[in-house]
Amino acid sequence: MYLKKKEVKLQNGQSVIFKSPEPEEAKEVLEHLQITSEETYFMARYPEEIVMTVDEEKEHLKKVNAHEDNFLLSAYLDGEMVGSAGISRVADLMKYRHRGEFGISVKKKAWGLGVGRKMIEELLEQAKNTGFEQIELTVFEDNQRAISLYEKMGFVRIGRIPRAYKLKDNRYCDEIWMVYQIQRQR
Repeated sequence: MYLKKKEVKLQNGQSVIFKSPEPEEAKEVLEHLQITSEETYFMARYPEEIVMTVDEEKEHLKKVNAHEDNFLLSAYLDGEMVGSAGISRVADLMKYRHRGEFGISVKKKAWGLGVGRKMIEELLEQAKNTGFEQIELTVFEDNQRAISLYEKMGFVRIGRIPRAYKLKDNRYCDEIWMVYQIQRQR
């Protein structure tokens, strides 16, 4: 699903632009993933595991933008992509269609500005309008900044997978599962 361009004010008065990433921005999207994966180990992949080509990413962006339910949102601060987030159906099977998976990455230079919070607000509103009833995410147990933000946004912890992640230094981290229930008016 394609999300139109929208200007949003941050808590410090700066403006951030939200919009769906265009296929022509595939290189920038991949660079963003690379940078955020280098800045913290809290991302799903290490930087060297981002192997999608620009052409493959272009096709991926076309598919997401054309999908009736899945959507991506990029955040631009002073013309630079500083955030990327999205929600996609857990599965296109009828029993799963009410559930969405959420993911987000924000460059370190934009941490603490409220970019992530505003992106989550925008995506949860879009999820509600799209017909999702439940949004799910997973997070590293020691990513307290993210867990705190998710809880402030209404996500609740529902479980833990011990030793879900094994880092390069052979440390293990548990994975916390969280869910957000979308309230429907009756």
